[in-house]
Amino acid sequence: MKRSVLVVGGAGYIGSHMVRLLIDSGHEVVVLDNLSQGHRAAIGDAELVVGDLMNTADLAAVFAGRRIDAVIHFAALIAVGESVVDPGAYYRNNVTGTLNLLDAMRNAGVDKLVFSSTAAVFGNPRTERLSEDHPLAPINPYGWSKRMIEQVLADMARAWGLNSVALRYFNAAGAHRSGQIGEAHTPETHLIPVVLLAALGLRNGLQLFGDDYDTPDGTCVRDYVHVCDLAMAHLKALEFMHRAPGAHAFNLGNGSGFSNREVVKVARSVTGRPIPVEIVPRRQGDPARLVADGRRARDILGWRPEYPELGSIIESAWAWHQSPLYGPFASPS
Repeated sequence: MKRSVLVVGGAGYIGSHMVRLLIDSGHEVVVLDNLSQGHRAAIGDAELVVGDLMNTADLAAVFAGRRIDAVIHFAALIAVGESVVDPGAYYRNNVTGTLNLLDAMRNAGVDKLVFSSTAAVFGNPRTERLSEDHPLAPINPYGWSKRMIEQVLADMARAWGLNSVALRYFNAAGAHRSGQIGEAHTPETHLIPVVLLAALGLRNGLQLFGDDYDTPDGTCVRDYVHVCDLAMAHLKALEFMHRAPGAHAFNLGNGSGFSNREVVKVARSVTGRPIPVEIVPRRQGDPARLVADGRRARDILGWRPEYPELGSIIESAWAWHQSPLYGPFASPS
């Protein structure tokens, strides 16, 4: 069924892939983005409203005169280290901004939200794979901000009938098969793009934090999910909400972890280039292993990653980083 969807933060990395999938699936899309990290060019011909979650007038305006069936919310600050240094910014933007959005939705009679959450709500893992039943115990303000919003969504479901799905990402990676959009942050902190920037000679190698973890090769193990697979999970969550009222949460992961050394090894194979690596001491708060148990998303949403192999994820990212379009995207517009 054709729906009208507001994508908040739709000009960003994951958001722009969501916009592309929605349009390709026949839905109408409106994007709300302040362009602090997003890129106008990333959304193609989709309607863009430049506005901010902290400005209630911007939110009222985007809902006014439009029929919106559901909202998909990607707009958040996401750097863990930054959240520790400046927690107030994270609570204001992520929590207060979402409360503003929910108020605007309620005023407009929109009762369906897909929310971009994170594995950081779990804190230090107590099991090898993290299921939805794992205790929620964040260890940094970023994780706490997302955990707070998940609680708000559950409370709003009881209070006024908000229907929501929180999707907890592990590590988003890769780029669109068209090569027209992909990951471009300034500064870049995520491992796969950092490795590829080193392969391109745009960085003087990279640092791996610790090689003495209790893992097969001593480096941290993480669960990488292709960004297009994440977008598909949101599309399935959008349809799920129309048949399942209330507040729901799902973990999104491949279910198989890849170590930092594996990422570098596969990247060297894909690029055919040397990638210098320096081993440095561990970072505080990095768990040895962070891997999703994604069975609930598979069983209930019917979601299965199309790109489960690390090689295919890195190949798509490498094609994007070599694209002439990457350069303009490497700085916010």
